[in-house]
Amino acid sequence: MAEIVRVRAPGGAEQLELVTVDLSPPARNEVRLRQSLIGVNFIDIYQRMGLYGLPPAGVPGVEAVGIVTVCGEDVTGLEVGDRVAYAGAPVGAYASERNLPAWRCVKLTDALSDEAVAASFVKGITADMLLNYVFPVAGGTTMLVHSAAGGLGQLLTRWANALGAEVIGTVGSPEKAKIARAAGARHVIVGRDADFAAVVADLTAGRGVDVAYDGVGGATLRKTLGCVRPFGVVASIGQSAGPIVPIDVDELGPRRSLMLARPSVMAYMNDAGVYHRAAERVLAAIGDRLLHSDGCAYALSESARAHADLEAGRTAGALYLKP
Repeated sequence: MAEIVRVRAPGGAEQLELVTVDLSPPARNEVRLRQSLIGVNFIDIYQRMGLYGLPPAGVPGVEAVGIVTVCGEDVTGLEVGDRVAYAGAPVGAYASERNLPAWRCVKLTDALSDEAVAASFVKGITADMLLNYVFPVAGGTTMLVHSAAGGLGQLLTRWANALGAEVIGTVGSPEKAKIARAAGARHVIVGRDADFAAVVADLTAGRGVDVAYDGVGGATLRKTLGCVRPFGVVASIGQSAGPIVPIDVDELGPRRSLMLARPSVMAYMNDAGVYHRAAERVLAAIGDRLLHSDGCAYALSESARAHADLEAGRTAGALYLKP
């Protein structure tokens, strides 16, 4: 028997319910995991709301840490008792136990704690995609990171800072500004209603940043376009503030000559080779303390409260569920 959190119907956090189910044996090339910690991400909220479709009574969640308890037929490279992490499809991480394709599992060394990995794994892979694939960040790069005190924002800032980039972060409060600065942001713009485009213009002598990462959505993305230099990149990576206001292609160019990216970490992780290489880089960075974020733990039964807190901006850093 396993406990799972499923979505009764698309909607608010109250649609999450904890139930007990029987698990079938792992299929060929699958393993069963007893999960210790489950990462909570905004993509889980989008799944719950119906923006990213789940089947009826579907289980959200895209990452966890756990122990292999059963191996299905033809599984190689994994044994019962191995401690592993995973991220990506198939979704369904909000569970005490689950079956999963064996190729998704990445073995963990004893030097990596469950908490460190659960706080940073899928967010770290997202940062890897953004910093190395969407726009190759290097010394001298100037970048704008919205929600720089959040789980992903902190990791982006830390990794970019280590690469020699100059990070301008936005946050909603003075308390979160301290977190962003501790992560390596050189400049922090405080306040949800701040004119961040004007501040960025001042900080860059009117040039604009090379790349901007916007997970806020709503009307913010259009304002973010005004922060980027000609031939720079704006990466739209979420919509925590609501649906993105429609943007006409003429807002990108030719005068501005901007490139707008809408990258999906789920798509990035669907290629097994890309996924495992990114996971290796991320786990090494976690082990070196380059990637780390303070975590806030909730019981699996408190998944609705975790979603509500994340949506309301009451948290900083990473959230995870404990079965």
